[in-house]
Amino acid sequence: MRTIYDRLREYGGSDYYGFHMPGHKRNLNMPGGKLPYEIDITEIDGFDDLHHADGILKEAQERAARVYHAEETHFLINGSSVGILSAIAGVTRRGDTVLAARNCHKSVYHAIEMFGLNPVYLMPGFDLSVHLNMEVSAQDVRAALKKEPGIRAVVIVSPTYDGVVSDVEAIAEAVHEAGIPLIVDGAHGAHFGFHAYFPEHSNVQGADLVVNSLHKTLPSLTQPALLHMNGSLVCRERVRRYLHMLQSSSPSYVLMASIDSCIDLLENHRKELFDPYAKRLKHLRKELSGLKRLQLIETKSYDRSKVMISVRNTDISSRQLYSKLLEDYHLQMEMAAGTYILAMTSVGDTQEGMDRLIAALKEIDAGCGFPKERETDRKLPCLSLPDVVYNSSDIENLMKRTVLFRDSVGQIAAEYVYLYPPGIPLVIPGEKVTKEAADMLQWYYGMGFPIEGLKDGQYIEVLAHG
Repeated sequence: MRTIYDRLREYGGSDYYGFHMPGHKRNLNMPGGKLPYEIDITEIDGFDDLHHADGILKEAQERAARVYHAEETHFLINGSSVGILSAIAGVTRRGDTVLAARNCHKSVYHAIEMFGLNPVYLMPGFDLSVHLNMEVSAQDVRAALKKEPGIRAVVIVSPTYDGVVSDVEAIAEAVHEAGIPLIVDGAHGAHFGFHAYFPEHSNVQGADLVVNSLHKTLPSLTQPALLHMNGSLVCRERVRRYLHMLQSSSPSYVLMASIDSCIDLLENHRKELFDPYAKRLKHLRKELSGLKRLQLIETKSYDRSKVMISVRNTDISSRQLYSKLLEDYHLQMEMAAGTYILAMTSVGDTQEGMDRLIAALKEIDAGCGFPKERETDRKLPCLSLPDVVYNSSDIENLMKRTVLFRDSVGQIAAEYVYLYPPGIPLVIPGEKVTKEAADMLQWYYGMGFPIEGLKDGQYIEVLAHG
């Protein structure tokens, strides 16, 4: 029997090219070299302790803070999710109210449930022309804070999984007027601020707590992330306390070495990494802008490392395009969404890889026809904010039943339902299931997308009395 390691070695030696995480892209020619078994240790003399850092790990975290223009930075070994959980728990008390963008990662909703918080949700904008969640506006944040003066913290995601960037500086100003902290899930923005081709980092735009996943867009092993802390509105000791509680007590030195190596690249090799990368991206976008039927999606506020290709003006679906790129061209995309595919790029990408993607999309584009009708325009709805009847933390012991998700409209959900990726819940426990949510689930189900949280593929758990 082949082991997981055997399969990984076999895949690593194949011609499959990854337009997905992690950001090192299995490119062994990048600075930094390999990280072998011989460096896998535990907390021994001379190598510090992440939970009580006063030596090499303290120095490494201080260097990371300096590189990212943060006042304080912590290594995250359990991924960005532990940073989100610790940040939210550290600035709230049980029963507090938080304002959260409704397009946040599932870890935000898990924090709300775990720590018994009262959520107020804010819908981001939505672009019907490309079926894409857009940015959160500072005006909407300010209005929500005025309507709910008891809010203790605000959580947004910028950039989103798709690369949409909000005006963090304006939002931070609005949030600070209320005297509360702003938490930015910047998991996909670890590369921000290191080249003019990309947006500025949230640390320099007024955010109080920022989380970055190094492995998503930078050359790091999978899993490591960073939590940055700034300003005086955060009780940092409480955030540190939750980091100690939620992170592994046996952090991997291989992963921490990967973080430090990545920070070293950013500090000492920034120009040689980012200049060619930006040049390759500009060339790719120029070439793809000439597609006739497939469409390169570009929005006003956008991270140009994310390459989104829409199928709305073609006779193929996003899943068909995703599969064709994988099966015929050995190009692995990050995600197939409702009407588009997402290719993630990084400094680890090669010109050969970029050229393969350009050639494949041009060839597929030439073979596409125009749609007979715009089915997606008619079938894919725009979500609205549902009624929150119970906090998600209050329904664990309530009676539940299962119904077909198409029959769940008006029922109170008892489970999270989402597509992964991107991990943004369409339905949250304690909310009434809206017709738009049920229609969207039906649309995704009919298109063959795997939906997390449904039982037997089409049943949803709801409250028995709802």
